[in-house]
Amino acid sequence: MASPGRIELDKLSVEQLKGIKEQTDLEVNLLQDSLTKIRTATNRLESAAAALQDLSLRPHGKKMLVPLTASLYVPGSLDDAENVLVDVGTGYFIEKTMAQGKEYCERKINLLKSNFDELLEFMLSV
Repeated sequence: MASPGRIELDKLSVEQLKGIKEQTDLEVNLLQDSLTKIRTATNRLESAAAALQDLSLRPHGKKMLVPLTASLYVPGSLDDAENVLVDVGTGYFIEKTMAQGKEYCERKINLLKSNFDELLEFMLSV
């Protein structure tokens, strides 16, 4: 007798087995996509943390290229290396000190890495 929540595969039809395989494939693809998105977000935050570190070492008035998009940069100069704007999502930015900006990035990186580890552990346990 099968336990609750268990499926006896040898008693299913070919069509039912195909349906289970398709559902499983969809779930695996979704989990892999989630892992990729978490990894991408972590890499972006690590790049942002490195940029903050680099920015904190530059002198006031330093000429630099400022990114407006991923492929568009404009010339500018550094006025204030003590305060930064942090993108908190959906187009909202919050002004923070350099230390708060670095702490924000580290906190988010740690959260994403924790989520990545939990998702990976779940995938391996299934």
